[in-house]
Amino acid sequence: MSTILKIREDLARRLESLAKTTNQSESSLASQAIEDFLTVQEWHIKAIEEGIAAADRGDVVSHEEALAELKRWGKHAS
Repeated sequence: MSTILKIREDLARRLESLAKTTNQSESSLASQAIEDFLTVQEWHIKAIEEGIAAADRGDVVSHEEALAELKRWGKHAS
């Protein structure tokens, strides 16, 4: 499937420059960028849905428990 995308002129210039620098086609770079973006967005949506499902099941901790855990993390980081 071939799709024509319109992108801002400044992005087109950056894409062209990167393509020249990396000796890759603008199309392959744009395709990789879109794939990376979609992967992150899909992961984010899945994580949110999992969080909502956990909350619906009551599988949550109190605010106080969360703060206590974060304080423990802080002690390990020092």
